[in-house]
Amino acid sequence: MKRTISFIALLLLPGPLVGQGLLDEFSYEGLKFSGIGFEVGGVASDRLESELAAGIRVDYGSFAPGVRVMFGLSYFKGDFDADEIAQFERSLRRVVIDPTNDFTIGVGNISWSNLELDLDLLYEFSRGARIMTYGGLGLGVHLRNGSGLAVDNTFVEDALDTVAAGFNVLFGGEVSLFSSVSSYVDVRLGLTSELNMASVRAGLMLRP
Repeated sequence: MKRTISFIALLLLPGPLVGQGLLDEFSYEGLKFSGIGFEVGGVASDRLESELAAGIRVDYGSFAPGVRVMFGLSYFKGDFDADEIAQFERSLRRVVIDPTNDFTIGVGNISWSNLELDLDLLYEFSRGARIMTYGGLGLGVHLRNGSGLAVDNTFVEDALDTVAAGFNVLFGGEVSLFSSVSSYVDVRLGLTSELNMASVRAGLMLRP
């Protein structure tokens, strides 16, 4: 409980209001390479069909009691869902001039890939001999690329090729399997200006 209050206080209070005793708990000495994880999971979003995602995660140690620094890199590619495609096709119909109005429009599949780089702070809620639970907050950079027969080499493709900032919230647990190998599962919510995502990921963490 004391660690939880201290961590929340550091996040919420202005610098002058944080006591020196609290600041003494935070140190860069614990920041070092502490493990690498390989993960896979499913991603659902508000605009794309659900797809699989793969990624890696680097544990870079702790800078406060119970607080770890994680770097992540993940990738997935999904087609825009039926509602998004239907809306695009309706927009195209409004600019077509056809006196007989018997034309059809089919744009086919339009895809969006997402390469995400994350920096997360994980807080250990509880730690036992083999099981640890955690929650975290983080920031991400999303590099996206659009593709599809109807948009390739057009300004629409250029509009889909974007770089966006994101905010992450995650909760999960880790179980030690061997002295240097553990498995983990977590739920992650990612919010950006163009795409909101939810994923469930499972992986193996290898520690030196």
